Amino acid sequence: MAEGKGSYPLVEPGLWVERIGARTFPTGLPALFLDRDGTINVDTDYPSDPADIVLRPQMLPAIEAANRAGIPVVVVTNQSGIARGYFGWGAFAAVNQRVLDLLAKQNAIVDMVLACGYHEAGNGPLGIADHPMRKPNPGMLIEAAKRFGLDLKRSLIVGDKPADMEAGKRAGLTRGWLVDGEASTMGGLVVSPLRDARNLDGLLAAIRSL
Repeated sequence: MAEGKGSYPLVEPGLWVERIGARTFPTGLPALFLDRDGTINVDTDYPSDPADIVLRPQMLPAIEAANRAGIPVVVVTNQSGIARGYFGWGAFAAVNQRVLDLLAKQNAIVDMVLACGYHEAGNGPLGIADHPMRKPNPGMLIEAAKRFGLDLKRSLIVGDKPADMEAGKRAGLTRGWLVDGEASTMGGLVVSPLRDARNLDGLLAAIRSL
């Protein structure tokens, strides 16, 4: 079933940009950018049922730390399942709201969600290869920066795929954390692993220092 821009915060057929809550931020702040599936919640492979959503607990203190520091928390998520026809924006909306609700119950607040539904395997207007909004391209981070007036260089990104880190690098960030990954350097982006409590402590210290 077709779902139009009037139903959901779609700024174009394959780009969801949703401002969450009413918190206001001065311009020039960094942000905490987070991938969603596999980072905030357990990745169930194209999640489309809100009942299947389970949070990964290690991200809760990171989001809470950013909330306390007055730093915007921005989710940037590729959703190729929409382009592939596995589910529509309605299913995405339901799953995403479930993620946000579960976070809020743990006093972890997200300020903006951006989702890219473009993929080369898609049909119609969503079937675009290497769309600038799809990670590893930096479009979603840049769009959030325009809307919040962010300082991207000071911003942090956490994700579970190299594409998340590459998007951060291309957006001009200098620090990223890769879930269950290895330490590395990608151009100007220093990537730290996020595997254990010590790694999490490093992320929390970085957030508090912003």
